[in-house]
Amino acid sequence: MTSLIEPAPTDSTAPLAEALDEVRRSAQSLLADLGHRPRALRIRAGDVVVEMEWTAQEAAPAAPAPATTTVAAPVETPASDEPALPPGVGVCAPIVGTFYRAPEPGATPFVAEGDQVRRGQQVGIVEAMKLMIPVESDADGRIVALHVADGAAVEFGERLLTIDPQAG
Repeated sequence: MTSLIEPAPTDSTAPLAEALDEVRRSAQSLLADLGHRPRALRIRAGDVVVEMEWTAQEAAPAAPAPATTTVAAPVETPASDEPALPPGVGVCAPIVGTFYRAPEPGATPFVAEGDQVRRGQQVGIVEAMKLMIPVESDADGRIVALHVADGAAVEFGERLLTIDPQAG
C-alpha cells in the first residue's frame, strides 16, 4: 500500500488537515461497509477532490486500504452531450496531469490509430509534478481510437485511447 505523508500542519493549515483527515476516515468507513474492493474511488467536497485507486496485483484486504491517494484542484463534471466512446478496452490516465503521445517533443509517437499493441506496451506518458509516468496498454489488440491530443491536460481515469482486443 502506498500513501501520501503530509508534514505536520501549521496553525494556518490545521482546519484543512482536520477536514482531510475526516474525509479519509469517512472513506475508510464507507469502503469497509462495501464488502468488496472497488477499482477506484473519487470523493469531492467543494473544491477539494480525493482520489484513491487500487492496483490489480494487490490482494483484497479485509478492510480495503487505498493504494494511492491524490488531492487535486476542482474537477469539472463531464457534459452529458459528450459522444459515446467506442467499444473496446479503454486505456485511462493513471493520474491527473499532462498527456504526451511521444517520448519527447518532435519524436515519433509511441502509437497511432490502427497500430497493434501488446499488453504492457508503453502507449504514452502522463506528466504530473515533473514526474513522467508511463501509460501502458491494458490488453493485446489494435488501437481503434485516440481520445486525447498530445500535450492535453487529463483527469484521473479519463480514457486516453481505446483498444479492440478482437483485432489482436
